[in-house]
Amino acid sequence: MTTRASHENSCFDVPSKGLVLGIYVDEEDPYDRGRLTQTGFKYNSRFANGRLLELLKMSGPCPQLGESRIFYNIDPIFSTVVITGLGSECLDFCASEVMDESKEAIRIAAAVGCRELQRLHTADVSVESFGHAESAAEGAALGIWTNHEFRTLAYPFESNIHLYDIEGGENDQMDWEIGLQKASAQNLTRQLQDTPANLLTPSMFAQNIVNILTRSGVNVEVKVKNWAESRQMSSYLAVAKGSCEPAIFLELSYFGAEYDERPIVLIGQGTTFDSGGLCKKRAVDQEYGRGDMTGAAVIVATCRAVASMKLPVNIRGLIPLCEHIMGAGAMKPGDVVKTMDGKCIEISDTDAEAPLVIVDALLYAKNFFPRFVIDVGTISQEICGVFGNEVSAVFTNSDDLWERMREASIHTGDRLWRLPLWDVFRKKIKAHPHVDMTNLGIGSGYTCKSAAILSEFVESTDWLHLDAYGVMVAKGGEASYLQDGMAGRPTRTLIEMIAKSTVDQKIDEK
Repeated sequence: MTTRASHENSCFDVPSKGLVLGIYVDEEDPYDRGRLTQTGFKYNSRFANGRLLELLKMSGPCPQLGESRIFYNIDPIFSTVVITGLGSECLDFCASEVMDESKEAIRIAAAVGCRELQRLHTADVSVESFGHAESAAEGAALGIWTNHEFRTLAYPFESNIHLYDIEGGENDQMDWEIGLQKASAQNLTRQLQDTPANLLTPSMFAQNIVNILTRSGVNVEVKVKNWAESRQMSSYLAVAKGSCEPAIFLELSYFGAEYDERPIVLIGQGTTFDSGGLCKKRAVDQEYGRGDMTGAAVIVATCRAVASMKLPVNIRGLIPLCEHIMGAGAMKPGDVVKTMDGKCIEISDTDAEAPLVIVDALLYAKNFFPRFVIDVGTISQEICGVFGNEVSAVFTNSDDLWERMREASIHTGDRLWRLPLWDVFRKKIKAHPHVDMTNLGIGSGYTCKSAAILSEFVESTDWLHLDAYGVMVAKGGEASYLQDGMAGRPTRTLIEMIAKSTVDQKIDEK
């Protein structure tokens, strides 16, 4: 029994409400005392009687971008107020960084402030918009997300985040909700990526997706191995032969426009675990083998977000699910598989299986006469050697698609870089005269060679390939609003690109 005396002597009292406000500071000027955001200034004068600014001046140098100060009992409503640094007030689009640095700073500031309050077990957290409510919501929701599913915590704690709008602006609230939707989608991708492979086999993945998407208004068709065999998807099925887990092909459908309007087709590589097959990966390279279904997770999360936001577009999502491990029936170096259109691919290296999973889905996509096709996979580790964990590589036959995706990435802070589809790489994969192509080709440049394989199966369709291997895992503080672990990228960029495409289509129709 807790007595009144013991409660009064307690050194810990849970703060019920917290507030996150921002301050601008010139980081190159050590004597700059900073300037509160407009919302922070109004809060200080209306509710704190100037006390917040006084305490801030007494607390030492202004918090820089990614830093914070915590103050207690400033006003009767919020027991805790966190001031987070936004960096320079002059931040904007930076051409050399190919990023809107202002929005990225807002995400960082919101995440840092919310984490501080979550660390204090603050139940209700209000976050100002920092001038862009969508980015603030993204940073806050991404920053506090943690996967507690496999921890035996007695009381797993999560803060509830809200927009603090001192003026009650409707537009900010709408943008805040959009930001939460996008962050929720990326967190769903992270959750799926982080699930151990023994708990997310192809059949388990399919069941999870049915449960997740059917409640969101997305239709899910689960197609089994016999269906794929009847359509001669031998390339995709060859990857699954080593596992006792049967291959499953998911077809997602969302109709937000007229039923006969041509859809956008999204394809996600769904290798629920990649051991490399008979050409086995080293143990250190299998650490994140469960993340080889990142493409599938991105497509699932994108479809849910598009449906939740009720975007006026038709979407077809194609997800070939399989498990790539060693087994009695596993494909072998030297095996030849035939794709749906009759082309033959020789397996030079079973560890170069990712294009084999995607090519039959690219061919199947033609049945829907798509506006354009985007596929997402985790194909080449080479990307990390060049870009670290910073960049998704892009290959496309359409300058327009690239420009749309590039503009979306500037808005979301997910870096992209376009790599070439030169004919020299096609020649490398077709160098052997006894087959149409090999999955490894000759010479160096596997990243570009794998994209060249995919490009052989799209013909005249506008197509874009995202290789997300480099951004599968967040580590080393690339974006401080993402804690180390599975990153969920580039989910928000894909959602943003699709949303902008619906606007552009309406303009074109007018």
